[in-house]
Amino acid sequence: MQTTPSTNRPPTRALATVEVPLRPAVVPRLLPAVAAALTDGPPLLPLPTAPPAVRDALLAELRPARPAEDDVALVVPTSGSTGRPKGALLTAAAVRASAEATHERLGGPGRWLLALPATHIAGLMVLARSVVAGTEPVAVDLTGGFDPELFAAASIQLFAGTSRRYTALVPRQLAALLDAGGAPTQALAGYDAVLVGGARAGDDVLARARAAGVQVVTTYGMTETCGGCVYDGVPLEDVKVAVADDGRIRLAGPILASGYRLRPDLAEAFADGWFTTSDLGSLRPDGSLEVIGRADDVAVSGGVNVPLAAVDALVASHPQVAEALTVAADDEQWGERIVVAVVPVSADQPPDLDSIRAHVRRSSPVAYAPKELVVLDALPTLPGGKTDRRGLASQLGLTEPGTSR
Repeated sequence: MQTTPSTNRPPTRALATVEVPLRPAVVPRLLPAVAAALTDGPPLLPLPTAPPAVRDALLAELRPARPAEDDVALVVPTSGSTGRPKGALLTAAAVRASAEATHERLGGPGRWLLALPATHIAGLMVLARSVVAGTEPVAVDLTGGFDPELFAAASIQLFAGTSRRYTALVPRQLAALLDAGGAPTQALAGYDAVLVGGARAGDDVLARARAAGVQVVTTYGMTETCGGCVYDGVPLEDVKVAVADDGRIRLAGPILASGYRLRPDLAEAFADGWFTTSDLGSLRPDGSLEVIGRADDVAVSGGVNVPLAAVDALVASHPQVAEALTVAADDEQWGERIVVAVVPVSADQPPDLDSIRAHVRRSSPVAYAPKELVVLDALPTLPGGKTDRRGLASQLGLTEPGTSR
């Protein structure tokens, strides 16, 4: 499956769309499309299996029939603070640079286990690294959610070869495998490296993993950087990290996206060859990066960006809710969990959490569904009348350092 870069792309190319299943069939369905996109084939837009409203909004924004931008290999959906879908434009050169730098850092090319949805950058890069390495990945069946026993079974299949063994997880998956013990934890310890990213992994979980013999590597990055580009606080080869005057983390290097599809108005995000993130950080004395938290109102729950303003609107559309406001709280399993406060239409008939979650999930990703519900008589507001998200966090006791945004 190893491919050779080509510069003979046709000048006008529509996007190839591939619906990405959560079953192991994702490998034969998507891997050839990734391989083609990294050579002279059509650029790829992976589409999630999602409610029609979510899918329609994605297609309306990214318009796959429109010609692709120059040199683009992958258009990877992501979202910002408004919840409006964006398509990060990743060139073949950027994807290859990321894959090669990852293999160099980890000790050489290897065989990868896909345990994340391949519509997100972390899962998609598992396939891209496999293409670049010329190895065949194995996929975990995620149809019913993440199951540690299925992870162990897929790992046995992967371990049959002689290649180095790698996988990528989000913190809640790592915690689930450790909690399961037995075969799942033994399988986890059999990898040469386990990348953990998408959200901040708790110190306790990392300590448990290392005590169990797991070669865990924490990663920091995003769709706009071909996934993780800082491993254990240290940038990959040729990646540069800086912290702006306002505390925001800035990233540069060959792994950067070339922009967002059909959004020239967002070009400033990549000004002067640097991508300015929405994360706050600092550089330690040894030059390594410490990520402090988010600078905007986007939570990261289970590795998925969750725009809080979008969740506000979704919950407020529930028939029993008059007003809604969400905050994020640190969570050992999910990275961050969504907590929603509502003012009910009727004080005698407030909504329950299950009803709220079902309402949100009908039109949005499951990560948007709040995990806690608080019923209030009124939401806190700023002097101008705007709802006060930070005031709500304070009211709920979520303002201690490291426990809230």
